[in-house]
Amino acid sequence: MYFNVERRTRFPLKAAMTICPSVPQSLRPLNPRPSAFLAVSSPIMPSMIPVQVVALPHFQGLTLPSYATAGSAGLDLQAAVEAPVVIPPGGRALVPTGLSLAVPPGFEAQVRPRSGLALKQGLTVPNSPGTIDSDYRGEVKIIVLNAGSEVITIERGMRIAQLVLARVEQLAWQPVATLAETERGAGGFGSTGVRPT
Repeated sequence: MYFNVERRTRFPLKAAMTICPSVPQSLRPLNPRPSAFLAVSSPIMPSMIPVQVVALPHFQGLTLPSYATAGSAGLDLQAAVEAPVVIPPGGRALVPTGLSLAVPPGFEAQVRPRSGLALKQGLTVPNSPGTIDSDYRGEVKIIVLNAGSEVITIERGMRIAQLVLARVEQLAWQPVATLAETERGAGGFGSTGVRPT
């Protein structure tokens, strides 16, 4: 009988239920015995997936993206521009990062906006999340959009977006004559309204 809590250890189930009274009834044996044990495991830590990276010549002087905190999902990408890039309100720019990646098969690298820049300056990634496929070997470049009301200047080394590694599945088409009926049917594009139901 096992139940996940904080640290990996073993102790009698009866004692575990005393310490963890929130153990669901469905997880409790019908006749707990003193010999029954509870396995307690540590919180799941994210695995580190190796990703090959090449620093291009114009990346010189910058640092490889890193996670800002232990729980960060994305690494901050820096602008590897040779000169400042000025983006007027409503304007777009393609910003180089100076990096080429080999994303492992079964994964994609997603380019997303940074929340602080999006909120304070209106700098966003219009195709978010931008996808870097596992077979792409070119330089990672970021499409940025100034959705704000003031000019934004991208300078060298500025952290302008974040990179998230995500698992992907590929689909296999299954041609059919009709689809299974649902209560929703073909309703979409706001058909459910904006108010809570």
